[in-house]
Amino acid sequence: MALPDPSLPDAERPASLAWHAQSTESAARQLGVDCASGLDEAEAAARLDRHGANRLTERPGKPAWQRFLAQLTQPLVLVLIAAGTITAGLGETVDASVIFGVVMVNALIGYWQEAKAEGALAALARSVATPVTVRRGGLRKQLDAGQLVPGDVVMLTAGDRIPADLRMLQQHELQTDDSMLTGESQPVRKHAAPLHADTELAERSNMAWAGTTVVAGQGSGLVIATGDHTETGRIAGLIAAAPDLVTPLTRKMVRFSNWLLWAIGGLAALTFAVGLARGETAFAMFMAAVALAVGAIPEGLPAAVTVTLAIGVARMARRKAIIRHLPAVETLGSTTVICSDKTGTLTENAMTVRVLWCAGEGYALSGHGYSPEGDIRHDEMAAEMGGALRECLVAGALCNDASLRSEHGRWLITGDPTEAALLVAARKGGLDEHTLNALLPRVDVLPFDANRQYMATAHAPDGEHLLYVKGALERLLPLCVDQLAGDGRSVPLDTSAIEHAAQAYAEQGMRVLLLARRLLPEAAPLTEAAVARLSVIGLVGMIDPPRKAVIAAIRNCHSAGILVKMITGDHAVTALAIARQIGLDAGRALTGRELAGLDDTALAEVAHAVDIFARVEPEQKLRLVRALQGRGDVVAMTGDGVNDAPALKQADIGVAMGLGGTEVAKGAAAMVLTDDNFASIEAAVEEGRGVWDNLVKFITWTLPTNFGEGLVIVAAILAGATLPITPLQILWINMTTAVLLGLPLAFEPIEKGIMRRPPRRLDQPVLDAALIRRIVLVSFLLLAGAFGLFLRELAQGHSLAEARTVAVNVFVMVEAAYLFNCRSLTRGFWKQGLFSNLWIWAGVGSMMLLQLAMTYLPVMNQLFGTAPIGVAEWLEITLVALFSSSVIALEKWLTYRRAASSK
Repeated sequence: MALPDPSLPDAERPASLAWHAQSTESAARQLGVDCASGLDEAEAAARLDRHGANRLTERPGKPAWQRFLAQLTQPLVLVLIAAGTITAGLGETVDASVIFGVVMVNALIGYWQEAKAEGALAALARSVATPVTVRRGGLRKQLDAGQLVPGDVVMLTAGDRIPADLRMLQQHELQTDDSMLTGESQPVRKHAAPLHADTELAERSNMAWAGTTVVAGQGSGLVIATGDHTETGRIAGLIAAAPDLVTPLTRKMVRFSNWLLWAIGGLAALTFAVGLARGETAFAMFMAAVALAVGAIPEGLPAAVTVTLAIGVARMARRKAIIRHLPAVETLGSTTVICSDKTGTLTENAMTVRVLWCAGEGYALSGHGYSPEGDIRHDEMAAEMGGALRECLVAGALCNDASLRSEHGRWLITGDPTEAALLVAARKGGLDEHTLNALLPRVDVLPFDANRQYMATAHAPDGEHLLYVKGALERLLPLCVDQLAGDGRSVPLDTSAIEHAAQAYAEQGMRVLLLARRLLPEAAPLTEAAVARLSVIGLVGMIDPPRKAVIAAIRNCHSAGILVKMITGDHAVTALAIARQIGLDAGRALTGRELAGLDDTALAEVAHAVDIFARVEPEQKLRLVRALQGRGDVVAMTGDGVNDAPALKQADIGVAMGLGGTEVAKGAAAMVLTDDNFASIEAAVEEGRGVWDNLVKFITWTLPTNFGEGLVIVAAILAGATLPITPLQILWINMTTAVLLGLPLAFEPIEKGIMRRPPRRLDQPVLDAALIRRIVLVSFLLLAGAFGLFLRELAQGHSLAEARTVAVNVFVMVEAAYLFNCRSLTRGFWKQGLFSNLWIWAGVGSMMLLQLAMTYLPVMNQLFGTAPIGVAEWLEITLVALFSSSVIALEKWLTYRRAASSK
């Protein structure tokens, strides 16, 4: 958040006054402006110089060279660079060139796969840059919003985006959609009266906030804050202050790389010292140490991680989830808590009539959102459209200023969502508002007023004079004298039954409206005096309903060991009602005011224990996410509004809504759902777990090769024998097999039952004890097979080149056989389906062709120091590979059986 300029007068420091507690006259006086004429141009120019343009400060992204350099500073890559440099200094240019080539390929892959610089702050800046009408020097004029200064008087009308934080001066039926900032699901009616100084942000209805929109009415406001000093600007500061968190994957890979680095370094140093002690030359021992380091370092690991994540990104995109940052793919698989916004995420963000109460009977309406598809039922049967029920739908459609339209297969509204919901309800009953307006033309209207708390319309059908009224029950019920029966007759008023029904609906989180009518004695201008002696038609209960797939998605999250928490800016009663419907613990809801009184320790306790948090402000969402992270949780935060953006960025993975979400939320998030469906998160979690599985499979497959190569070098030195494989041959094995054999594991399908596992613990290592034992076993099988056949070839009088060719092919063939074992780390590979991953077969076939080329092509023989071998040698190599695969399969079966029996 930008700090106020100390050179500004106190009244021009946005944070220095509680503007909502000031009267309009006091606010204008503090800002030194006459609201009737506005600022003069000279004063406006002076203030523009002091405050700067009404834009958010853009923070520079990381330059390209830094992103590329970051690829070269990973510990394992640094070892390769050092080995390549020293090798080049010793005149081994071919070996050095190959090493540097490997380094550059890995760096380029990592660089191009990294997410682009985040656009959250740029999106925030765009959200306040709009044309605006102001009053300056007594004249109305249009300016670019960037020219606004504190003290400007801004004119507002329906459809306008509010360009700065405003203190309302005057208004006529003005309503704004504040959901992007506060989470409030309904339009907020504005007024100009002062409020108490400690009024919460979401309740400051005499303020209009930058970036929100006017949905109805007109008015004017006094600019009290611009640019970085607005509430939107303050959120931009929170986004900028949130660190770019490392993910569980990057943390584990750093620890794993460091452990590997120390192990390789220690082994290389030991090899060098042992060789010198045995009388070998320093040069020979250094080249042996380089061979050991090059062999033991899994050069393909960084590229494999990147490609596996990228494949996960493509899979998630097909399941409606777009990943902006690669490591976020795996982070989803580690998630232990999902903190979800309510409006537009768990709910439709579309007010929907759920119940009608007429003549003592309740009627249920089906359907979702603003689509008029659905029906009206009574006692599970289709309701008859007559009497009080039909009149209830007619009143809701006629006492209404909203409109409904279909565009490109989506139903859209203009006006108040509450009124739009009444139009949708009428259409579900077979009544079209256009036809009704033609049959009962409106002749007069009393618009909704915060003081009146109702709207009234007069109609003149066939010489009659009919009044329809809708509004708050507590305001209209005292004005009623009777009510409509089921058949449309007037019967005595049952006040107790009406109040009981309204209370029951309100306890379910619904907004309840009363509909009434009156036959007017004569045509006359409509006044408040005419709104009397009314007949109750019925009650309407509406709510922003849960999304269709949310209940099942939350149930699946719970079965996967993932907690789901609702963090919303809406009212506690509404939040609890939705929580009950979707399967969250609705026993208790904490409000933002209650959270503000908790210290960090108490907050950490309630963050874990409570599922519902209501009336929460942006900083409090941020505190909740941090409190959960402080307990060791991996937190995913979902949301769609500006108010969600700081928490989205702070979370281990932020999930924004693609259709209904603001650009600010999308820019701050690591993942965007293209269908705004909470259920897509469950699919993304499943994919994330699958990605982790495939990464572990790759690591389990590749490390025995590296360790086996290292063991062969060490064994040769200890035995005083010639190196069975050269550094160049090791690089050939590592890079070709990593690409052709290892990477196909990234395409492995997700194993069954993956969503019945608990989330991985943060302290859980990449490899467990069972996998480490398997890696050691395979490493020694490679040592025995490669070194044994190498010595056998020499003993039979074959050349060194032929013996080394056999050793290289042993490594490749055993790796190919072991690859099938790694398709599942716990079960037989055939249970995955022999042909469920055709990339495996393509990779093995391609690798065999390359090995034939390396063995028999003269140019490859010259480059890699290999030589042609005979059929007998190939038979021995194949037997070693089959034996190794059988031993590994037996070990896997015994391990799985032991683990199953211990449960």
